[in-house]
Formats: sequence, C-alpha cells, structure tokens
Amino acid sequence: MMQREALYQLLKNKYGFDEFRPGQYQVISELLAGQDVLAVLPTGTGKSLIYQLVGTVVPGLVIVVSPLISLMQDQVARLNYQGEKQVAALTSQLDFGARQSVLRHLKQLKFLFISPEMLKQAPVLAAVEQVPLSLLVIDEAHCISTWGPDFRPDYLSLGALKQTLGNPLTLMLTATATAKVRQDILNQLQVPSAQQVIYSVNRPNIYLAVEAVANEAAKRQRLQQLVVTVKRPSIVYFSSKKQTELIADWLRATTALRVAAYHAGLSAEDRFKIQQQFMAGDLDVICATSAFGMGINKADIRQVIHYHLPNNLADYVQEIGRAGRDGQPAIAVLLYAPGDEQLVRNLNELTSASAIEIQADQQRFTLQQPATTDLSQVLQYYWTHGYTVPQVTAQFEQRQRAKAADLTQLLTYIQAKTCRRAILMQYFNETAPVHTATCCQLAGERLPLDELGLLTRQTTSRPVTTPWEQILAQLFLQNS
Repeated sequence: MMQREALYQLLKNKYGFDEFRPGQYQVISELLAGQDVLAVLPTGTGKSLIYQLVGTVVPGLVIVVSPLISLMQDQVARLNYQGEKQVAALTSQLDFGARQSVLRHLKQLKFLFISPEMLKQAPVLAAVEQVPLSLLVIDEAHCISTWGPDFRPDYLSLGALKQTLGNPLTLMLTATATAKVRQDILNQLQVPSAQQVIYSVNRPNIYLAVEAVANEAAKRQRLQQLVVTVKRPSIVYFSSKKQTELIADWLRATTALRVAAYHAGLSAEDRFKIQQQFMAGDLDVICATSAFGMGINKADIRQVIHYHLPNNLADYVQEIGRAGRDGQPAIAVLLYAPGDEQLVRNLNELTSASAIEIQADQQRFTLQQPATTDLSQVLQYYWTHGYTVPQVTAQFEQRQRAKAADLTQLLTYIQAKTCRRAILMQYFNETAPVHTATCCQLAGERLPLDELGLLTRQTTSRPVTTPWEQILAQLFLQNS
C-alpha cells in the first residue's frame, strides 16, 4: 500500500488538490489495502476521483458500471480533459464496428464505462474476462435496490457478473442510501464483509423550502417568480418530458432568462450541447427530467426547484444536492399543489404487475413469443434466470409496498409543520441538527432570500414579445 505522503503527492501532482475531500482518503486507503468498500458520500464530494486515483496506482483495467449513457459520456469527457486518453464508454449508441474496436483494445484501456445490460452480453463478458482488472466500480449503487426489481433487473445480476470476473476488488458508490438500501447493495453484490464508509447526507448550506400553491396556474406563476428573483443558475425538475419543453418555452417567452429543456428524448448531440452550455454559464435555467444531473459537477448552482414531486426522499436529496457545491448558500424549493402525489402513484403503477399479468407473461415466454412490451422485457430477465411466478409476484408486490411507503414519507416532508431537515435526517437514520433561520422554511414563513444572499440584483425585465406569442404559450400550458 502507498504511504500517506505518496498519496497526497499524487493528489497534488495529478489532480491539483492539496487536500482530500471528506471520505476520499479513507475509501482509497481501504481499497489499496485490498478491502471492498461501500461508500456513501454526499453529492459534490468527488466520488469519481477515488476510482481514478486507485486506477492510477493499481495496474489493470478499472470497470465502472454506470446507469446512464449521458453520465458515462460526461465522465469520459472529464477524464479526457484531465489528460487521460486510455478511457472509453461501451454503449448502445456505438455502432457494431466501434464496439468491436473497444473490445479489441481493452488491454490498452485504463477505464471502461459500461451499463449492467452491456456488461452481461456474452461477447463483452468474454472479452473483459481476458483482461486483468484492478477495480470494479458500481456507480450510483443505490440503483441495485431502487431500479433492479421492476425497472432494470440486470442490476440484480451484478453479483453473479462479479463472480464470473473473478471477484475483483469492488467499490460501490452512492450519495444517498438508507440502511435497507445499503443492505440490498451488499446482498446483491455478495460482499457481506465490505467496509462501509458512511457520511451524512446533510448539506447545511442548502435552505429547504416547500411552496404550497392552489393549482397548476399558481404553480407556474410561482415558478416564474422564483427563477426571476433568486440568483442563478437554476435547475427545475419535472416528471414529464413534454412539460420540460412547454415550461421552458413559456419562461423564454415571459422572462429575459436563457432557458433550455433537457430530457432523455433529445438526441445525444442536443443533450451534450445543452449540458455544455449550462456548464459554461451560457444558460440561466435548465428545465429537466431526472435524466439531467447524475455526474453533473457544476459548483455554482444556486437553486433547485421541483415542479413535480420526486419519487421519494432519497431521490430528492440526490437531486437537490446538485445545488451549492461551492459551499455557498443555495435553495431547494418543492412546489406542491393539492393532488400532485397522484402523478407519483401513476408513475409507480407503470412498473407494477399483477399476478395474472405475470402468469400470462410466463406463458408467453414458454411459447417462445417475443417480449414486445416494457413489462415483458423486464419479466424476461426473471424467466431466463429460473424464477417462478410466485417468486416474481412477491418481488413486485414488495417493491410496490416500498414505493407506497416512500410516498408517505415524502408527503410527511411536504406537510411538515416543524423542521423539514429533521425529517430528512430521520429518513436516513441520522440525528438532526438544531433548527436555525437558515435551515429550512417552517409552515407559513416567507423565503429569506435576502438574508441568505440569494436575492438577485440582476435586471430581469421581460423581453418585448407580441401578444400572440404570450397567448400561444399560455394555451399550450393550459392544454398540456
């Protein structure tokens, strides 16, 4: 194992930092001592530097299992910018020839970013088995628990894939994980003796607020007030791709702000351009689905607004954690209109399945008929891995119960009359700090933007727009 002084020298020479951020040195030391590690570190604490530095020290390939193509592309671009050329992402966006080229040159690579679905493909797995591995990284490891059962079940195969690869040294990274999620990760990856490095999810520089509004029209008006009056840049999160575009168009028509929409339905080129514009400070507001954010490391985001409810408090902490990474005051505002929770229930229903549907799909599989629906494609995993109908039914029922409990916890946070941060801390089994005026908004309180130093002094006059543009924007929103 490298001496402490040598690690600090490498940190300075290669990455330009004098000090490790909280948790980094501890995790790196455990890994270099040959210990598997589950690291729960707050957003913005430089989790990627951990595997980059270990990969520099230990010979062999670092495989980073990552959930989103946009996240992989961002990490590859960042490594390239730092001068690391032996890096690639193996994704479905590459054509056959490009994928084959990556597989042929694995021994020349230092870092390979890949999804669970791609890693389990026989030709990919066979090629990776021929290469010495220094480290297997499961980035956004909470997805094993929250996505695996009913959305992307290939996350459930990571433990078996790890065994197939010879049980390499493993690092599991996430910013948020309850005790149950941590146990799910350790069970699925079959690493019961992994060291756990757990840091608080609390970000005290982010002021927490919930703004209750009467209806959708009032919510739009409050959103407009917030993006105009609070220092920028801002991220506004939506559950709907269509809404990101409609609201972005409306804000452009009714304010002087530079606004863009970002969601998974855009082309990879458009997503990359928008992301780069935001990172460069050329946009004031991003209207986005949760596809925007994982791996985004912009230090000066001053405000994160949730126009629609997040799925649960863990996702909420992940998403608001993109604000204030420079340590300066920031604000997280959740806009709530009566009945908003029904949208979460509807989204949860999309991934549910009854015993009758599960039984019917097994018959489809038995008859060797293709999996043509989203549900069939998820269930295909279970049938090919020998699960029975009762086992799958129990898995889906358990996941739906967990989602219902998550929604109850979320509504408790929204409807709180006391300290909201205390509710977040309790959700993660942490002790709440003493409530202060800069902690969170209690029921009936105004937002202390001036006191937080978040009131913008910039001019926000409306651009000159013709009446028909304003009318059209309003009509689109009313009928969406």
